[in-house]
Amino acid sequence: MLAAEDVCIGFGGVRALDGVTLDVHDGEVLGLIGPNGAGKTSLLNCISGVYRPSRGRLVLDGTDLVGLRPHRVAARGVGRTFQSLALFPGLSVLDNVTLGRHLRMRAGVLSSALYWGRAQREEVRHREVVEHIIDFLEMQGIRRTPVGALPYGLQKRVELGRALALEPTLLLLDEPTSGMNIDEKEDIARFILDINEEMGVTLLFVSHDIGVTMDICDRIVVLDQGRKVAEGPPGRILEDEAVIQAYLGDELARHER
Repeated sequence: MLAAEDVCIGFGGVRALDGVTLDVHDGEVLGLIGPNGAGKTSLLNCISGVYRPSRGRLVLDGTDLVGLRPHRVAARGVGRTFQSLALFPGLSVLDNVTLGRHLRMRAGVLSSALYWGRAQREEVRHREVVEHIIDFLEMQGIRRTPVGALPYGLQKRVELGRALALEPTLLLLDEPTSGMNIDEKEDIARFILDINEEMGVTLLFVSHDIGVTMDICDRIVVLDQGRKVAEGPPGRILEDEAVIQAYLGDELARHER
């Protein structure tokens, strides 16, 4: 589905990405791990159009994404969540998820003002999608609650719902379990697997949580200092001595215990 070929980007004297090449296969959950500063978020930013690589290609279903603005990338079916929450705290869960539909809205100003025909049918369609997502993520009881009044774990779930409202074919998840307790992590991991299996969405999953990554990902790519240092199924990554010593360290030891 997505091919990254020799992707490079730097900031000042720092090489955030240095010749990264990887493939995201249609229908899989691909994990992307590595220490802080490895280039994981930079790669997501390049894919989603926030950054423009200085070299390389990012090809989604035959279309090169390099040079496209973020909304153009999103319109091609690339959804995104962020490591830091990017929600509207004063708006309800329903309104925040509905905002994810804006690129799918087609009715013009006149038809929307008159609210008949196409505009009415479109609103019904958007509302059906949003309500399905709210049910899917088990947020029925908080649908009218302002997001700012929710605990952090539920806010992360709302952000996941907003990304799903785009109806993406490829979903980029940047640290979706960070700051969560064990129960919240289990919920998000379950939702991610359901999104992949029931909705047929391909996922690129960035996380520092080795346990969750090993449990839900089909393959894992390891970055360090902007370079790809390992790639393979979870079992092989766990057995890679270079990965264990240089990139996982104490985190892996805690997972094994």
